[in-house]
Amino acid sequence: MAAKKKDKGRASTPAMVALTESAIPFAVHEYRHDPDDTAFGQEAADALGLEPERVFKTLVADVEGQLVVACVPVSAQLSLKSLASAVGAKKAVMADAKTAEKTTGYVVGGISPIGQKKTLPTVVDASALDHSTIFVSGGRRGTDLELTPENLITATNARTAPIQA
Repeated sequence: MAAKKKDKGRASTPAMVALTESAIPFAVHEYRHDPDDTAFGQEAADALGLEPERVFKTLVADVEGQLVVACVPVSAQLSLKSLASAVGAKKAVMADAKTAEKTTGYVVGGISPIGQKKTLPTVVDASALDHSTIFVSGGRRGTDLELTPENLITATNARTAPIQA
C-alpha cells in the first residue's frame, strides 16, 4: 500500500506526518463528519462502508496514574481490567477528555494513536491481527488512516493483547 492521500487539499495531521517520516505506508480516507454524531468510530465505519471490526477507536485510560492508549474495534467495548493487566497493572479508568486532548494534542473523536504530542504506552486489541488492514483516526474528525496492523504496532511501539470486554 503506497502512501496515498485522498486529502482534497487539506493539511496533513501529525499522524500523517509521523507515518510519512517513518516511511510507513498508509492511505487517507475522508468522510463528512456529522457534528451531532458522537459515535465517532461507528460513524467512520458507516460512512466508509467498512465492517466495524476493521475500524479501531482510540481510547485513553488512566492506568494507576499513567495514561495508556487502547485501540479496540468500534464494534467492541474496552475492558479496563484487561487493559490494566496488559500493562502489568491492576486497575484502569477512562481518562478525563480534557486530559486526553491536552496530552495527545488531538480532540476527542479525532484522537489518533499515531503522532501524539506525548508518546504514551499503547495496547492494540489482538483482533487487529485478524485483518490485512485496519482503520484508525487520522487525527481529526472525518479522517481515518488505513494501514496494516503490524505497521500500526510499529508506528506506536504498541503491544497487542485481548482488551475487548
